[in-house]
Amino acid sequence: MRILVVEDDKKIASFVVNGLKQSGYAVDHAADGEDGLFRAQSIAYDALIVDLMLPKLDGLSLIQQLRTSGGRAPVLILSAKASVDDRVKGLQAGGDDYLTKPFAFSELLARIQALIRRATQTPEPTRLVVGDLTMDLLSREVKHNGETIELQPREFSLLEYLMRHVNRPVTKTMILEHIFDYSFDPQTNVVDVLVHRLRSKVDKDKAMIHTIRGVGYVLKPA
Repeated sequence: MRILVVEDDKKIASFVVNGLKQSGYAVDHAADGEDGLFRAQSIAYDALIVDLMLPKLDGLSLIQQLRTSGGRAPVLILSAKASVDDRVKGLQAGGDDYLTKPFAFSELLARIQALIRRATQTPEPTRLVVGDLTMDLLSREVKHNGETIELQPREFSLLEYLMRHVNRPVTKTMILEHIFDYSFDPQTNVVDVLVHRLRSKVDKDKAMIHTIRGVGYVLKPA
C-alpha cells in the first residue's frame, strides 16, 4: 500500500511518515499543497493524509481539486481545528475522515486502515497463508513449515505483497512503487537484491518465488 502525506510541519510529518513506514507502508511526503496535488494526480495512491493549513495551496482546495479531477483515493484530514463546523467543511470538501491534532499514531493508523478497507470494499485480513507459508499481519510473525523466520521490514513488505498477489505476476516496477518510498531508476537492481535476500530466508530451493524473465516475479504454493 502506498500513502501520500501532505504536511508542512516537519516534526509531525516525520512522526507520521516514519510510523507508516515501520507499519509496512510505502510513503511519499509533500511539504506544500501544490506539490501534494501534483503527486496525488500523478500517482495511484491507496490513501492520502492531508493537513489543512498548507503553504501555496490549502488542504481544502487540494482535496476539492483532486476530487474535481477524478481522484478517488480516500483522504484522511489532519487539522488543529477541532470545531464541528471545521470538520463538516473538511468532509464536504471531499475528505473521508477527520483527525484533530494532537493525535495518537495508533488511531491514525487504524483510521487509514479502515479507509483503505472501505475503498477496496474488502475486509482486511489479519493472516495470509500460501501453502506452508503463513504471515500474521498483527504480530508480524512469519512461519514456513512451522519454523519462525525473522525478516527485515522491507523483506516482510515484499513477502506480504507477493502473498497478497499469489499466483499473479508482479513486475519490478510494481514492487518499486509499493515497497520503496521513492522512485528508483527502473534499471536498478534493488528489487533483485531484495528478492534474493527474501529467497535465502523463506525459499532456499526456489520452489515458491519464481522469476518470470522480462516481467518480474510470482509467488506460488510449493
